[in-house]
Amino acid sequence: MRQAIAAFVLILAFVVPAAAVNPDEVLDDPALEARARTLSLEFRCLVCQNQSIDDSNAELARDLRLLVRERLVQGDSDEDVIEYVVSRYGEFVLLKPRFSMQTVLLWGAPVAIFLIGAAVMLVSSRGRDRTVAKASAAGLSEAEQAELAKLLKDRDRET
Repeated sequence: MRQAIAAFVLILAFVVPAAAVNPDEVLDDPALEARARTLSLEFRCLVCQNQSIDDSNAELARDLRLLVRERLVQGDSDEDVIEYVVSRYGEFVLLKPRFSMQTVLLWGAPVAIFLIGAAVMLVSSRGRDRTVAKASAAGLSEAEQAELAKLLKDRDRET
């Protein structure tokens, strides 16, 4: 039984996700087709929303793949194709959004959340140190200080 499971897992490890590009979409020029496939990986399927148009079987994704290939055949550069598709469908069509004034919150939020969390942890740890220091200064005996430290430690575990 273990061998069968191991064989199944091994087979799954070699399975490569198949692209949704149909044979009738493929360009005759291998260089243009390679560019088209690279560009197709940058655009989001507006139906699936979490797949590139290269991986999606949706009709809209097919239309976008054909549009990309059509623009490449007309002689557009990769950047021209990207600009054309973004001008038609908006920034949302890009799987990796650009950094702009419209996406500042998207790019800045993780950094802001990290900094806020670090500040809260710093203030929290300083407050605990001050509590222990005040207890020492208040003239507590060593046994009382140990009891206080134990209580603070128990409180921290509960939160």
